[in-house]
Amino acid sequence: MTPATGSRPTTIDGYLDALEEPALSRMRALRALVREELPEATEAIKWGAPAFLHPRGTILLVVSAHRAHANFTVTPSAKEALASELQGLETGKGSVKLPYADPLPEQVLRRLARRRLAEFEEDAVPWM
Repeated sequence: MTPATGSRPTTIDGYLDALEEPALSRMRALRALVREELPEATEAIKWGAPAFLHPRGTILLVVSAHRAHANFTVTPSAKEALASELQGLETGKGSVKLPYADPLPEQVLRRLARRRLAEFEEDAVPWM
């Protein structure tokens, strides 16, 4: 079961508790990666998915589990800033699709998280 098909969790731990493998491992890895890159961020559930918020309350990024992949979502401007590094990955408006069968592209995700933080702090770019 994924959170999208069951009751809505109110915490990230609750979100993770509802997952099965391989989604659980992927989401744990994403959470750890974001915590390392954005240590001041707080966690919340927004629109049914784990979100990481700047200390001032603005969403920095969202991660979510789906049937065959996870999403790592930042603002479109942060994603576009690293577009050349995302070639070969399926992307959406601000999201990067991370199929469970593929290795996690940790370095580019770390750069996306740092870019999103910088664009908020330096340019006041809000969430979508």
